[in-house]
Amino acid sequence: MTDTSPSQLFRSMLRIRRIEEALAERYTEQEMRCPMHLCIGQEAIAVGVCASLKREDLVYSNHRAHGHYLAKGGNLNAMIAELYGRASGCCGGRGGSMHMIDMDVGFMGATPIVGGTVPLAVGTAWACALKDTGQVTVVFFGDGCFEEGVVHESLNFAALHRLPILFVCENNNFSVYTRREERQPDRPIHLLAGAHGITAYSGNGNDVQEVLNASRRAVESIRSGHGPQFLEFHTYRWREHCGPNFDDQLGYRSKQEIEAGMNDCPIANYVEKINFKNTSITQQEAEIRAEITAAFEFALSSQTPTIKDAEGKVYA
Repeated sequence: MTDTSPSQLFRSMLRIRRIEEALAERYTEQEMRCPMHLCIGQEAIAVGVCASLKREDLVYSNHRAHGHYLAKGGNLNAMIAELYGRASGCCGGRGGSMHMIDMDVGFMGATPIVGGTVPLAVGTAWACALKDTGQVTVVFFGDGCFEEGVVHESLNFAALHRLPILFVCENNNFSVYTRREERQPDRPIHLLAGAHGITAYSGNGNDVQEVLNASRRAVESIRSGHGPQFLEFHTYRWREHCGPNFDDQLGYRSKQEIEAGMNDCPIANYVEKINFKNTSITQQEAEIRAEITAAFEFALSSQTPTIKDAEGKVYA
């Protein structure tokens, strides 16, 4: 049973935040050579959704995958090693930030192609339905995916066959540097998903408790045989689209907007709501930082892949 206590929800979000901040700091050393998309500011969605799942349930992600991987139970040592391209990485150093996979914890994969994992997740859900495994498949994607035809085809197929899949749209209002209103007509994404015959909900993606409650309802409905569910969570991306820095100098969003987005911090909001004691926060900060330090030491001391390691790991 997944621990969904307030202390654990807080710790999970804080852990993801501190890990990504450490990645941003060390990325400038030029030893992690893969492009990196950080989810700083969006942690509540990954934590709340994954807290509603069982270990055997399956998750697909996108280019902004670190939070999803960690929230699903992914191994931090293996993740950091993967970013450094080491043989001990979760993909043996082959994948990097945007191609992580760890089937031991049901993390089925991530790709940088917009909408690319949505049909894969639907295929997995169909296989689970045919085999009657009882597993729920979850796929995370951004608002930009609704401009991809395969996403609508996937929603249609999932609804038609009442597949056990949860679609989670992390709506941060941007596709790279372009606002959603400049890319899509003025209609809520969740209502468009609902038009495919899927039960859909829209909520605050910066409130981890709201995310957890909505995800629990959706997952219970799926397990009860009511078919696919769709959750749209509104959130805000703090850092640049791709990379470790802030990008307010580019002018596509104002300094005031960024400050407002950061002030709606999912972690600070939750601390205020549950009235955490400072001593508990200090202790958890220390434990998390020690874990992060050990993970970087593990990664940097790991072997780089050899030519022999390039063999296998492909499908015929």
